[in-house]
Amino acid sequence: MKIKITGVGSYIPEIKVANIDFDKHVFLNDDGSPFGYPNEVVIGKFKSITGIEQRRYAAPEQCSSDLAFLASQKAIENAGIDPETIDYIIFAHNFGDVKYGTNQSDMIPSLATRVKHKLQIKNPKCVAYDILFGCPGWIEGVLQANAFIKSGMAKRCLVIGSETLSRVVDDHDRDSMIYSDGAGATIIEASDDETGLLSYESATFAYDEAGYLFFGKSYNPDLDPDIKYIKMYGRKIYEFALSQVPAAMKSCLDQSGLGIDDVKKILIHQANEKMDEAIIHRFYKLYGKSVPKDIMPMSIHELGNSSVATVPTLFDLLIRGKIENQEIHKGDVIIFASVGAGMNVNAFVYRY
Repeated sequence: MKIKITGVGSYIPEIKVANIDFDKHVFLNDDGSPFGYPNEVVIGKFKSITGIEQRRYAAPEQCSSDLAFLASQKAIENAGIDPETIDYIIFAHNFGDVKYGTNQSDMIPSLATRVKHKLQIKNPKCVAYDILFGCPGWIEGVLQANAFIKSGMAKRCLVIGSETLSRVVDDHDRDSMIYSDGAGATIIEASDDETGLLSYESATFAYDEAGYLFFGKSYNPDLDPDIKYIKMYGRKIYEFALSQVPAAMKSCLDQSGLGIDDVKKILIHQANEKMDEAIIHRFYKLYGKSVPKDIMPMSIHELGNSSVATVPTLFDLLIRGKIENQEIHKGDVIIFASVGAGMNVNAFVYRY
């Protein structure tokens, strides 16, 4: 028995924030000193490395669970199911609900419980819980749904990835331009045909790598040091990702019994265009192959990095024909992969 995705939905916030909108920001080094060049240069370098041209922010009245609810509604409708038949709601996020104008996290009750309430599901045996797994959280949620269904504990799961990273960024940190808001949701069920999840890999590297992403004070020394923001050691994450993600993808593909030429698409966490391209190049190099044209759909240029939401949102856009020069067909083999805080790495091979 395999599991497959029977419904997909995403919510992309309407507020667009272009790179030029950061022109008046006061960006600082981590020691509080100013950069020695103007924001025009900062933004130009940022665009050339990340590929991001604009990103989306949630409306002031929306929190992460609101975005998740809207994406879940679409996934349920796409699957054509009765929400009362959902056995588990698995909600991947990192910072909970963060109200506009603050950066305080609110996770009680769990965001999964909030989505269940918003969906008006009465069935008490629909179990709702959250997972904190960094950017790979949605993929990890799919793997947990796989375990529940294969063990007989569930027949149908709703797996969500949602985040409002715009609420937890330090405006004085140029990395704040990377982050965005959004949500993706999927219905997971058993598959009795050849489609579905074929193999997977998941790992946590914490011996040396646990602190690569962390909560830290603002780069502005005049701000309250007890108020924390998302921070990262970008170079360390880049090197870690290039070392570990291609290896995880290869192990996963080899377990599936398929060959590299069987892969039609690779949906990878939208963290950084150059990093993702380097990961894919190194992955194909492990097989002595060149990277095929159009193998890796991208949404980061317009949507930025919405953490746990990037992969399910990318999948939704792909199957709905919303990514230029990209299409997918029944029977195509896809590799899903992600990397993030933990440091966590995971991947799965999937036949569409």
